[in-house]
Amino acid sequence: MAFRAFDLTGKVALITGGASGIGYGLAEGIAQAGGTVVIWGRRSDNNLRAAELLRQHGAPVGTRAVDVSVEADVVEGIQAAVKEYGRLDAVFANAGIGRGAPFVDLRTDDFRTVMGTNLEGAFWTLREGARHMVQRAHAGDPGGSLVAVSSLATHNGAPRNQAYAASKGALISMIKGCAVEFAPYGIRANALLPGWIATEMTAPVIDDPIFKTRVIPRVPMKRWGKPEDFGAIAVYLTSDASAFHTGDSIIIDGGWALS
Repeated sequence: MAFRAFDLTGKVALITGGASGIGYGLAEGIAQAGGTVVIWGRRSDNNLRAAELLRQHGAPVGTRAVDVSVEADVVEGIQAAVKEYGRLDAVFANAGIGRGAPFVDLRTDDFRTVMGTNLEGAFWTLREGARHMVQRAHAGDPGGSLVAVSSLATHNGAPRNQAYAASKGALISMIKGCAVEFAPYGIRANALLPGWIATEMTAPVIDDPIFKTRVIPRVPMKRWGKPEDFGAIAVYLTSDASAFHTGDSIIIDGGWALS
């Protein structure tokens, strides 16, 4: 008999930036396990395209055009998801952007743009998700999972990428605070730390000779990560199997951090 804790029938998960990259990998894993998926992204056409693919797994899929750097969009989006589906069992704050530049040339506006999506957007997403889960706990239905997608850039020096690394590092501290604050409600909070993953964000360097000769060979598994490498962890963190797992920073990098 299969391990039934991984059956996500009746569970509802929301993923920001869920139309592509790691976000889509998270959403696909949850859909394959029978969960309902709500994906957010700025572009409705991308959301709808991703939803059609996800529905091939037989799971309900909802979409909404949301810019997570706009607080009102996030608040209204969470409210709409709860109204439509009745609950949110997991919220994945995954949406992120980068603005690579030499540190001394990094413009304040670009720094704030990165923070607006990666940190403030995640803050509003997690806050509103937690608000719903706490209210549900008070009504006699405790539990829930808050997940922030951080980065290994928080552990390793990231030249020309300090804004991105700073935003992702702050998420880890935020998640630790959430883990302690919301544990009495059965709500757990964890961070995911991807390594080098082949997505739209990393597309400009995938064929770069330096990456081919100096970076990817250092990954013990000798390859780029793929969005589908995140499906299993999404299922685990959404499922009841992770009910006692909180405050963690889970590295998914093919061994890069050990090399």
